Amino acid sequence: MKSHRDIQNLNHTQLQPETDQSRRRRKQIIRIASFVCMSLLLAGMFFLAANTGSLKVSPGRMIRGLFMEYDETVSTIFDLRFPRILIAMLSGAAVAVSGVLFQAVLKNPLADPGIIGISSGASFVSIVIIAFLPQFYFFTPLFAFLGGVFAFFLVYSLSWKGGLSPLRIILVGVAINAMFTGLTETFNALSGGNIERMVAVASGNISMKTWDDVRTLFPYTLIGLILACVFSGKCDLLSLEDKTARSLGVNVNRTRLMLSLFAVLLASISTAVAGAISFLGLIVPHIGRILVGSEHKVLIPFSMLFGAFAFLVADTIGRTIAAPSEIAPAIIMSVVGGPFFVFLLRRSKKYANG
Repeated sequence: MKSHRDIQNLNHTQLQPETDQSRRRRKQIIRIASFVCMSLLLAGMFFLAANTGSLKVSPGRMIRGLFMEYDETVSTIFDLRFPRILIAMLSGAAVAVSGVLFQAVLKNPLADPGIIGISSGASFVSIVIIAFLPQFYFFTPLFAFLGGVFAFFLVYSLSWKGGLSPLRIILVGVAINAMFTGLTETFNALSGGNIERMVAVASGNISMKTWDDVRTLFPYTLIGLILACVFSGKCDLLSLEDKTARSLGVNVNRTRLMLSLFAVLLASISTAVAGAISFLGLIVPHIGRILVGSEHKVLIPFSMLFGAFAFLVADTIGRTIAAPSEIAPAIIMSVVGGPFFVFLLRRSKKYANG
């Protein structure tokens, strides 16, 4: 006969697969619920942002005016508010995914395109192009991309000392960010601050955006986000030790360079149109990992939705909190993200000690 202990071990062996299966099922349910909730929140925020201001319509009237019959009020809202809303959503999604990619590439959960100077480098090149070569305005994202690449090269090369230290990346990035921010402010001051588009890029103001800006931003953002999703599995491989990844047949340096270019592209194009956005690429991935886990094929799409939602919320708050004056959404993100960054830095002794 089997002893009581043998029966317990047998029952434990039989129950263990069910426990693992239930754990995976619960994790999957949380992921699906997070995606559904974020999608609903984004849709609701879209309608709220479209109805924030002196002109307001019901959801039914909005739908009829957009798709069924002409409505002058809905048409006015469409022309005035929709470009700004779409710019906020596209920029938020781009910066959030850029943050995810940078954190994977640099193996640093504190990496953010705004903090490490990528956005400020892109911003500086953007205002130079706007000031001296306005005829190339629609190619500003490409020039901003070159500025972002140069800033990333500076951060990466100056941080390398027999390897990448998370603390060195942050410190060098802060210095590069301060340098480009200073150059941007100086250039703006010398110009008298009288070039509207240049001021908007420098301050992160998206209040006067038009459908031309949407058409400028959309294709670059779409390309960058698709590439990020297609190569999301590479981010998981970079989380391994370099030796382990190489043993699996991964060209680590080439993969890191490729993902870095995708991240710089997303951060730079959003900066060229919406201005430098700090901390969004830091906050969204961290909360995303809590809700949907660290698997990048899930984290990246979720970060798109969450980033679009977060930046749209920031823009809507900026429009209403000091009405009739406005506060740029990039400023709102800095106010919220600064304490969040300090919290993360203090919470992790590993990164505090370098």
